[in-house]
Amino acid sequence: MQQLSVKHLLGIKDLTAEDIHLIFETADNFKQVINRPIKKVPSLRDITIANVFFENSTRTRLSFELAEKRLSADVINFSSSSSSVKKGETLLDTVNNILAMKVDMIVMRHSSVGSPHFLAKHVKCKIVNAGDGTHEHPTQALLDAFSIREKLGDVAGKKVCIFGDILHSRVALSNIFALQKLGAQVMVCGPKTLLPTYIQELGVKIELNLRKALEWCDVANVLRIQLERQTIKYFPSLREYSLYYGINKTLLDSLKKEIVIMHPGPINRGVEITSDVADSKHSIILNQVENGVAIRMAVLYLLAGASNN
Repeated sequence: MQQLSVKHLLGIKDLTAEDIHLIFETADNFKQVINRPIKKVPSLRDITIANVFFENSTRTRLSFELAEKRLSADVINFSSSSSSVKKGETLLDTVNNILAMKVDMIVMRHSSVGSPHFLAKHVKCKIVNAGDGTHEHPTQALLDAFSIREKLGDVAGKKVCIFGDILHSRVALSNIFALQKLGAQVMVCGPKTLLPTYIQELGVKIELNLRKALEWCDVANVLRIQLERQTIKYFPSLREYSLYYGINKTLLDSLKKEIVIMHPGPINRGVEITSDVADSKHSIILNQVENGVAIRMAVLYLLAGASNN
């Protein structure tokens, strides 16, 4: 069995292009599995996985849980809102208590940047980063790139623009790393206040004009405005943001080409994207959700294989 070059999935930054292609090829096989009448394989029947979420999540947690169950793993779910963390227990103590129950792998989401990296240095099990603060969200970037490959045949040479709240997004950073490793050209577009100062250092194009960015790209990956992470106002109002940066069908129809529309969810309909765009033939948003299960199955399977050597 081919192996990843890493023992954990902490971020796209740590992966090679070969790692990403291996994950995609493995996900291709698992996508066939989840479209069969019997959607389960016994690949991880001896493995116990804990989903440890210190932040609210619906899509990512459900997608991981379904991926784990499709692989026949034993699954336990941990939510910090009903745990001893509320009583002052540290992250390391919490995880060590979970590991004492003979857990082999931890899928973790945490609001603090670098928390999965910290854990990987202090515990012996495999760690999968399901999002750390505004840093990375590696499986989302993998499923996004996988969805582009599925729709357009290849990622290399494609022009992908990431729109919206780049400053507060962990999806944006992971996507930039993944797309560049796979040979795509990457642009970001949004209000200047929502573009981080370091963005130019990542080798991406920057465009403040929505129409110009849409005319340039083959794929538009539209991000949600993350009001829950914004401690100050970055733009006057959601209405004004929608006016200047909202993507609607009239705008798309006025372009001289068709572009692929993506969104990691959840969608703020009528803010960054209108319903007639989200539900149009241009959109592959539901394909992304389906591909998320196959990609996460591939990641868990490959990491579990590495842990048994």
